[in-house]
Amino acid sequence: MKKILLGLVAVAVIAAGGYFGLDFYAQRRVTRDVEAAFEQIRAGGAKASHGKIAFDTKSRTLTISDIATELGAQSPVNVKIASLTMTGLGQPDAARVSADNVAFNDVEIGVTGGPTATTASLIYKMPRITVKEYSGPAGLPQLPASSSIFELYRFALAQLASINASSVTAPTLTGTMTFGAAAHAGDGAGGTFDYSGLAIEGMKDGKIASSKTDRVTFTINSQVAGKALKTTGDLANMVATDIDVGAMAAIFDPAKANDDRDYRVQGRVSAGPYVITAKTDDVAAMPGMNMRIEGVTVDDVRINPSRMQLPALLAMIPPQGAAPPSPAQARELLEKVAGLYSGAGIGNAEMHGFSIETPKGPLKLASMRFNFEHGKIGELAVEGFDGNAQNGPFKVGRFALKSLDVASLMRLSAQFAGQKPSPEQALALLPLIEGVEVKAVTSPYKATGKPVNIDVLSLDWGQFVGPIPSKLRLVAKMAAPLDAADPRQQALVAAGIDRMAVDADLGAAWTETSRSFALEPVKLDMAGLLNASAKLALANVPREAFSTSAAESMGAAAQIEAGTIELVVHDLGVIDLAVAQFARTQNVGRDEARKAILDSIKAQSDAIGAANPDATALVTAISQFIETPGQTLVIKLTPRAKAPALQLMQLLKIDPQSALAQFKIEASTGL
Repeated sequence: MKKILLGLVAVAVIAAGGYFGLDFYAQRRVTRDVEAAFEQIRAGGAKASHGKIAFDTKSRTLTISDIATELGAQSPVNVKIASLTMTGLGQPDAARVSADNVAFNDVEIGVTGGPTATTASLIYKMPRITVKEYSGPAGLPQLPASSSIFELYRFALAQLASINASSVTAPTLTGTMTFGAAAHAGDGAGGTFDYSGLAIEGMKDGKIASSKTDRVTFTINSQVAGKALKTTGDLANMVATDIDVGAMAAIFDPAKANDDRDYRVQGRVSAGPYVITAKTDDVAAMPGMNMRIEGVTVDDVRINPSRMQLPALLAMIPPQGAAPPSPAQARELLEKVAGLYSGAGIGNAEMHGFSIETPKGPLKLASMRFNFEHGKIGELAVEGFDGNAQNGPFKVGRFALKSLDVASLMRLSAQFAGQKPSPEQALALLPLIEGVEVKAVTSPYKATGKPVNIDVLSLDWGQFVGPIPSKLRLVAKMAAPLDAADPRQQALVAAGIDRMAVDADLGAAWTETSRSFALEPVKLDMAGLLNASAKLALANVPREAFSTSAAESMGAAAQIEAGTIELVVHDLGVIDLAVAQFARTQNVGRDEARKAILDSIKAQSDAIGAANPDATALVTAISQFIETPGQTLVIKLTPRAKAPALQLMQLLKIDPQSALAQFKIEASTGL
């Protein structure tokens, strides 16, 4: 028994010695590896130091205290970490290490700018950062040899893409900054900002499932025009999902310069509400601002590396204090900016619930939406815009640009740099927008207290021949008060009409295969006066008729032939109005005035009847239309033979009867 007990004691002593020996060996090895990592940082030209290193073998926990690094010389970045603790350390393979939990305590990051920098200093403080289920490279990566900002971005994104973690959280982050001389914000200007509830979830293989920040608040003190200005802000609920870090790095990677694929970098971003206030110490001279945005969302963000060319763009931007770029340099720079726009895509972006206080009252916007694809906005729509104009409140239910080619606009702007655009160049702007739409507008008319209403105003154009559209469509429905002081409107006001409503639908289209041009539909409804519709056709219209060259266009116009013309007019009161106006000018009664008008028409009919029986039918129909209120007048003119349109227009000026003789005339009236 004694021998057995002595044997067990010997085994325990040997085992204990082995355990403590292993613990001592692990401590030495971990210390050596940590020292090697810090030496690698110092070898790159940076400063790096640390305090005590401890490693617990049983829990596989590494603790490093008092970490301090300084990177850069001109604008140094200082990082201080009171302690770094990694629990459950492991090494799944030779290239990677893992940890169940990583905690950074009392982290401080400071950036110091140069003497003329916009930001003189910037300091971030985070009491604690926690990383769950961490996995990353076993060794420190080699820093890029180039100090280019794009190389540093590419390096940082590449390292971020190499890290996996189930979550990264920081309950709070606070920051302070002071402005430099370049900011022109006054002595001692600066600010503070606070983040709360920072969390990243699902980092794996270069992708992040979600990132969120519960709230960001900031305060900035500066000076504007000698007045102290205090700006505060509060932004809540910032959330981003489906983030692809590897895709972001593609735009900084020279190897992707010819990669013409689209990379999806983000699924959805949302934030709001967002409140900004600005106050000065002299409210009378500068009233300040109060602005609120209920929410912002951006969906499906994409980039195309070959089109963005960020390094080439940055290389062309003149440094601060340099001479302004020459017109040629400005054109080249704008061309690069156009490429930047053409390389970006957004599935949908929306801002809603915007409001701002102005000296004339609040300005509100219900929503603004757009989508963006390869430099082109599909539709930019603004809805629910309310405010106050000089003469009273106004409202816009909807305003929309139906497609806007931003990249092409930048390229055209590059051509205009340093010179006034020619009319042909100005016309080239037209194809960049496909149309405009305005709905539900109410605006005060002068100082009358009466509104102008636009139910709808829609203008579309397209089917371009060069810069000239060969297809147009205008739809307008609006009403406005009449002004008794305007001589052109006095006859209507005298007739008891104090408001005019117009409903119009006008269309025009050219068909290249048949070389035909048609004005259709042409509809006009003037409430209380008349409604009318018309059709006009032109034949043998060559493509050259849409040329920006006046000589070429006029030469082509000589080939155009007149086609069928149809007109339908329904009297809703315009005839009685015209008769009443004639009666006032002649100082006679209405019946007498109507008879005088009919007698004049009959005299003209007798004069032309012998030469053109069809014209007599036209004059007769017009007489009947005037004689009996509420009639409908129908007129159809059909060319008897090929008739050059320009010649007919000239003939109409000097000899209307001969011009009408070129057409077969059909005219009638009916209720």
